[in-house]
This record gives sequence, C-alpha cells and structure tokens, in this order.
Amino acid sequence: MANNNSITRQWPVALNIAAFIIIIAGVMYAQSLVAQLLMALFISVICAQPIDWLQKKKVPQGLAIAIVFIGIMAIFFGFGKLIGSSLSSFSEDAPKYEKNLQEMGSVILQYADQMGVNISTDEMTRMFDPSKVMGITAGFLGQLGDFMGDAFTIFFLVLFLLMEIDSFSIKARAIVKDTKGSLAFFNTIGNSIRHYLSIKTMTSLLTGTLIWMSLAIIGVDYAIIWALIAFLLNYIPNIGSIIAAIPAILFAAVQLGFGGVVWVTGVFVAVNTIIGSVIEPKIMGRGMGLSTFIVFASLIFWGFMLGTIGMFLSVPLTMAIKIMLEQNPKTEWIAILLGTQREAQVILDRKEGLIDNS
Repeated sequence: MANNNSITRQWPVALNIAAFIIIIAGVMYAQSLVAQLLMALFISVICAQPIDWLQKKKVPQGLAIAIVFIGIMAIFFGFGKLIGSSLSSFSEDAPKYEKNLQEMGSVILQYADQMGVNISTDEMTRMFDPSKVMGITAGFLGQLGDFMGDAFTIFFLVLFLLMEIDSFSIKARAIVKDTKGSLAFFNTIGNSIRHYLSIKTMTSLLTGTLIWMSLAIIGVDYAIIWALIAFLLNYIPNIGSIIAAIPAILFAAVQLGFGGVVWVTGVFVAVNTIIGSVIEPKIMGRGMGLSTFIVFASLIFWGFMLGTIGMFLSVPLTMAIKIMLEQNPKTEWIAILLGTQREAQVILDRKEGLIDNS
C-alpha cells in the first residue's frame, strides 16, 4: 500500500516534467513565430508608458498610439538605413582594406624570418586572407540587417497590440475572479520589465556613445556602426559586450594595423569595465531581482530556445516567470532560487518574525 502511495505522489511530478519538455520542444519548433510574438509583446509593454503619458496630456488614444508607433518606426528605419549605407561604403573601400591586410601579413612574415620561424607564403596568405577577414566583419553588419528584416512583422503585431491595450484589463477581470490580485500581478510584470529596459537602455546608450567618441578620436572608420553594435549587443547580458568588440577589433586590424588593435581593445575593455562592473551593478541589482548565475543561465537557456531574440529578451522573460512563480505558494521556492540573496534574506527574516508583515 505504501508503495502505491509513493507511486501516486511521484506520478504528478513525472507528468509535470514531461509537460515541461513538451512545451520546450513546441517553442523551439515554432521558434521564429514565438520570438517575433515575444518581441512585439515586450515592445508593446514599453510603448504603453509613453502612450499613457500622452493620454494624460489630453491626447486622444488613437493619436497617442500613432505618435509612439511612428517614433518606433523612425528609429528602426534609421538603424536600417545606417546599416545599409555602411555596407555599401564598406564594399567600395574593400580594396583599400585588403591592401592594408596584405601589408600586415608581409610585416609578420619578415618578423618571423628574423626570428628563425619558417612560414611559407601560402600559409601566410591563408592566415591573412582578406576575403575571410572582411567577410567576418561584413557578416556582423549583415546579421544586424537580417535582424531588422523581421521588423515589418513585429511592427504590425505591435500596432494591433497597442490598439487593444485597453481591453487587456477588462479581459483579466473576466477571466480571473480575484480582479484586484490579477491586475496587480500584470502591473508588477509590466513595471518590472519597463524598469529593467529603461536602465539597460540608459547604460547601452552610454556604452555606445563612449565607444563612438573614442573610436572616432582614434580614427577608426565607421565608428558609428561599431557604436551601434555595442549599443544593441549590450542588451545581451554578460557576453554581449564581448561579442560587440570582435568586429571592431578585426576592422581596426585591417585599417590601422597592430597599433589600432591595441587602442580599440583598450577602449572596449575600459568602457565595459566602467559601465559593466561599476555603474550597472549598482543600479541593475535593484532593477532585476535575479541572481548573477540565473542571469547567465537564462541567457544560455533562452538563446538555445529562441536564438538571438531569446538572448536579447532573456532577462525580461526570466523576470516575468519569477513574478508568476511568486504568486503560487507551491512554486514560490523556485522564485526564491531565481532571486537575489538579499530577497531571500528578507523572506527568511519575515518567516522568523524579525520583520513585521504588516
């Protein structure tokens, strides 16, 4: 009898695990659609705040939506035009950069001969193949262009979501009996996402601006493009700033040689150290409510499931899940594991009666 009870208790756990695996498989199968829907949803959450502000200024809802939507389109099309013009100029200047790369290979070959290291000309040519190095650099710009290519679908999704923004609260009242709790639950998710993205946008803008100014002073061509890449990839936690430095360093090697590599590397290390290790932790620790390990683990998990967009949205998605888990006493322990040590200590002190629950 005891064995039967044990099996009965374990069966729901097995079902939950199986359901979780099936959901992950389904999301990965529909990766492109799910990623676009999530991106549109989060953009809509961000846009809700300026629309609400305009409405408080007596601007009609339709006009407020149109103003915010046109602003978003202008930003995306501006990015697309900048990337497109840079790719065109990049192709025109390619012969000049290829010549610089070949000269760099010749210098290395001479230095190796002086040191007694025998390197054949064919091996050096393969190592410093201009088409490969230039292809890597152009590939980073091309990927940004592909990312912008999904913008049209996302734009329409955002537009329709914004047009029905007022209906969400009514639908929540109709679905959930506990109206007050449900609205507070959705508001908490929306406010947390907006707060995180506002902080991340501020630090990303600062990162991009500093890199643009520094690279322009050094004399690196297309400094605004490398700054744009740094701005966008800074939304990817932990590794985004490292990935953003790769194309700029490669291009500096092609254009300016070894001295340019040293200077550009120093710029990225200095900027990301100041912002990523000094400024962000002070303000982001309060804004996310997630442990450092969970932030990195969520980056891997959502990137695996949803690709590049999943990496951009890894923190907001994990924050939303954490807030949902907090609503159910049976899953609150998972939310505690996802949270910070400070939050766990507050909960522990409350349970031990050290903090007044009132």
